Amino acid sequence: MYEKDGEKYFIVDSHMHYWDASRENWVPGRENLAKGWIDCFYGYHQLGPPETQWDYEKYLKYSEEDLMRDVFEEGHVDVAIFQSTYLKHWYTEGFNTAERNNLLTEKYPGRFITNGRWDPRDGDAGMKQLEEDAKRYNLKGVKLYTAEWNDSSRGWKLTDPESYKYLEKCQELGIKNVHVHKGPTIWPLDKDAFDVADVDHAATDFSDLNFIVEHVGLPRIEDFCFMAVQEPNVYAGLSVVIGGLMHARPKFFAKVMGELLFWVGEDKMTFGSDYGIWEPKWQVEGLVDWQMPDDDQYADYPRLTTASKKKILGLNAAKLYDIEVPAECQLPTTADEPMQPGEELVKDTAGVKA
Repeated sequence: MYEKDGEKYFIVDSHMHYWDASRENWVPGRENLAKGWIDCFYGYHQLGPPETQWDYEKYLKYSEEDLMRDVFEEGHVDVAIFQSTYLKHWYTEGFNTAERNNLLTEKYPGRFITNGRWDPRDGDAGMKQLEEDAKRYNLKGVKLYTAEWNDSSRGWKLTDPESYKYLEKCQELGIKNVHVHKGPTIWPLDKDAFDVADVDHAATDFSDLNFIVEHVGLPRIEDFCFMAVQEPNVYAGLSVVIGGLMHARPKFFAKVMGELLFWVGEDKMTFGSDYGIWEPKWQVEGLVDWQMPDDDQYADYPRLTTASKKKILGLNAAKLYDIEVPAECQLPTTADEPMQPGEELVKDTAGVKA
């Protein structure tokens, strides 16, 4: 449990991985695709502080010991959520499967939650697999990759008729949290397959599901914000926002956080380190210490309070996943009441005359 200046923070890392991108796992004949994928990840890795960066060989396949140390012993995380990413088109055993992730979930009770996945192009066989996975892993969430390659297909949309069948199955199985990768592309996937437009339609039609848009649609931050502000069940997953921008692009980070705070609101933002792209330690410590710059260009953005940071770093995700939060980390009822996006700013400026 992280503590700073007398305040205790319950940290839920809602977006992390246990991947195998080793050369032995590259599909023969598609080695360039497998290498290109992890090389692109490694490029994102360089956006973190230099002292946190790994050598390439470790990055291909880090160990269980690495993960447990980086995430829990040193990384301040209390509960971590595995987001499964299969990519079997170019990784023989999959890149980051629920089966591999769940080995650690079972070994370390209370530490991890395993999320599954589905792909509407898998048809009836995929539907059967989702049912089996839901039972095997006690699924509360899934991670979807709308740009993933599947034979000759290079993407799909949440609004596809087959996708709706899977979303209906999620409702039936009690899988409430749908994490959708909508953000920076990774070679060789297509950027346009990550467009956020299909989330808007699906979120309206499946109002009892939570759609956590991972990476907040970057670089389409305005598109995401104007969609998420009108959809009460759309959340902003901050993986990549913090890890990719807080150190390398601090001014852009402030802009993105400001837009999210104004339009989406602190009650619909969730922390994710995206481990092993980046370690959680410096991200958690950095966000706790971070304040919106005192500069005119950021004057119309809300400011983060200690309560705001506690929500973003863990309490919001804990609500989505019914994770028990220790009493000393909970917020008083009044501090926990949601504000409408931008309400704090509007209240502060309403009495100011031109």
